[in-house]
Amino acid sequence: TRRDIGTVLQADVEDIKRALETTHGVFLSWKNTPAEERAAALDKMADLMEEDLPALMALLTREGGKTHVDGIAEVREAVDFCRYYAAEGRKHFADNGHALPGPTGESNRLYMEGRGVFLCISPWNFPLAIFLGQVAAALMAGNCVIAKPAGQTCLIAMRAVELLIKAGIPKNVIAFLPVSGRLAGAHLVTDERVAGVCMTGSTETAQTINKTLAERKGAIVPLIAETGGQNAMIADSSALPEQIVDDVITSAFRSAGQRCSALRVLFVSDSIADKVIAMLAGACKELTLADPIHLSTDIGPVIDKGSLEGLTEHAARMTKEAKLVAQVDAGPDTSHGTFFAPRAFEIKSMGILTK
Repeated sequence: TRRDIGTVLQADVEDIKRALETTHGVFLSWKNTPAEERAAALDKMADLMEEDLPALMALLTREGGKTHVDGIAEVREAVDFCRYYAAEGRKHFADNGHALPGPTGESNRLYMEGRGVFLCISPWNFPLAIFLGQVAAALMAGNCVIAKPAGQTCLIAMRAVELLIKAGIPKNVIAFLPVSGRLAGAHLVTDERVAGVCMTGSTETAQTINKTLAERKGAIVPLIAETGGQNAMIADSSALPEQIVDDVITSAFRSAGQRCSALRVLFVSDSIADKVIAMLAGACKELTLADPIHLSTDIGPVIDKGSLEGLTEHAARMTKEAKLVAQVDAGPDTSHGTFFAPRAFEIKSMGILTK
């Protein structure tokens, strides 16, 4: 049910060259901009997002498939990121340095300043909050930024860049570059003008970037990588079943399960397992899987056809190898679109989870 709301023109090699030349060329000027000015721009960005809340939520829903609840939470998180880095920047980058006491009480001067151009690679599951979390931190530290959004959610990222510029970030300090991962790896990660990389994505991608950076000559290039995991909850017999089920629903099924922190495995004591499973099955029947544009929707679509195909294939295998104990019913408007009905299986061993 995702609607056509805009057009994205993918960057090419020439666009990459221009982005590198522009951001690298203004780095010294931005690094020497007083920390208070940089912080003020981030605080202004937070104000602008709060003023633009309805439009940002609409983009998150129509481009990213977010429910209204998830959308407002994401905007609030993005606002928090900007205010947090502004506050921390004022403490640690005041006058381009921060005085720290030495071992004998004297004052040592530890100068903290930008490194250069940071490549920020953000994911589609939090296209505003994580995007701005990376970018705001880099900008506050005095770095210029090349922002590479996820291909599925370029429009919300572009809106964020527009607001950053409106808030006072100079146009040449941040380059918005909707580019493929292949070109980013070949022409950005390898370029000596890229002084650091911040990314959220798969472990495999992080390992590839790490290897590429390690092969570059010169100083070690920092990589800040946030990747996925196998998240588990362990509940013993003292746990309140109602609280277990509520937390499972929130963690595993909200955001259509599309979070690196989403619950994947629940370990529950035999003494309360039957009760918890029955309550979980009942709770799933109360959830609404539908178009996220409706306020009544609890769970929206997954991000694209590739994700849907992967989940469908996994569910088919689990149906053969495990026991289905709970499932959310699909709504009437989910026959067209990338909707997947969340479900829970009882498994005998963790070995069944190969990915």
